[in-house]
Amino acid sequence: MRIFTFMTCATAALLISSNLDARSRPDQTHDIVIRGGLIIDGKGGAPFTGDLAIDKDRIVALEPGPSGLKGQVEIDARGLAVAPGFINMLSWATESLLADGRAVSDIKQGITLEVMGEGDSMAPLTPEMKALRERRQGDVRYPISWTSLGEYLDYLEKKGIAPNVASFVGAATIRIHEMGEVDADPSPEQLGKMRALVRTAMEEGAMGVGSALIYAPGSYAETPELIALASEAAACGGMYISHMRSEGDALLPAIDELIEISRQSGARAEIYHLKQAGRENWAKIDGVIDRVETARAAVLQITADMYPYTSGSTGLDAAIPPLVQYGGF
Repeated sequence: MRIFTFMTCATAALLISSNLDARSRPDQTHDIVIRGGLIIDGKGGAPFTGDLAIDKDRIVALEPGPSGLKGQVEIDARGLAVAPGFINMLSWATESLLADGRAVSDIKQGITLEVMGEGDSMAPLTPEMKALRERRQGDVRYPISWTSLGEYLDYLEKKGIAPNVASFVGAATIRIHEMGEVDADPSPEQLGKMRALVRTAMEEGAMGVGSALIYAPGSYAETPELIALASEAAACGGMYISHMRSEGDALLPAIDELIEISRQSGARAEIYHLKQAGRENWAKIDGVIDRVETARAAVLQITADMYPYTSGSTGLDAAIPPLVQYGGF
C-alpha cells in the first residue's frame, strides 16, 4: 500500500524545481551553483552530497561533489538539504492567496505546489452562490469576479502568486450549483447538468472530482451520484479524491464505498488524510490496508495520503447532525 505523506520541512532546505536538462560543459559558467548540499532528488534513491547548476529556470547539471561546476552565483549548502519543492496535497490557500499571493507560510516550509478542491472548490458558481459566499466571508474578504473554475485559476495567475496551483472540482460545489443545500437525490435532469459541469471543469484544467462526505451538503450525496460525477472525471483521465464518509466507527464501509466508486467509474481514487479516529478504531488499520491491497491486486488504482501527526481539527459543523444543517449553515 502506498502512502503519500503531507510534507512539512522541519529542517533548513534549499529548493530545486524543474527537470534536469543536460550535462555541464567543463568550461561553462552557470547562473547559479548550489554547492555541497545533501541532494534528495525525489526519485527514491539514497541522498548524496553534491553540486547542482542552474541556468535561467532549468537545472542543467547535478553531480556528486566536490565537482568542477562554476557559477556566477555560488551558494554554500553544506549542512542543508537540496530537494524538489514539496506538494501540499490538501491546500486551503484558496482565499489566502487572494489576500497575499506570496504564500509565505508554505513557501518557507518548502511547498511549491498547492492542490485544492477537497469537497468544495472556488467554482463553478451561480449568481446566488456568489452572493452567499460573499456574505459568509470571514477574515479574508474579496469580490468574486469569476464564475468557472478556469476563470478562478486564471484570476490567481494574473494576480500573481508565488506557488504553482492545481485544483479538483468539488462534488459539493457541483451539487449546490444545481440543487442548493438540501438533502435530496438529484433528478435525472439535475444529474445530467451536474455531469456537464464536471466535464467543463475538467476541460478547464481540473484534476478530477473531490468529495468531503462528513460535511453537509456533500454528505447528502449518495454513492450513485458520486459514481456519475467521477465517471466524467475518469473520461478525461482525472481522479476521484475523497475525505470519506467516515473516519471512525464506519471506517471500513467508507473504504468499501470509495473502492466501489473507483470500480464503477473507472477513476483512480485517493483516500484523503487516511486516519482511524477514536482509540476504539485504531485497530481497523489492518482491515483498511487489506481492502486497499485487494483492490490494487484487482488492478484498481487506489492510493492514500496522510498527515504525520496524531491530532486533527475541523469545523464544528462536522460534529453536528446533517439533519440540522438542511438548507445551509
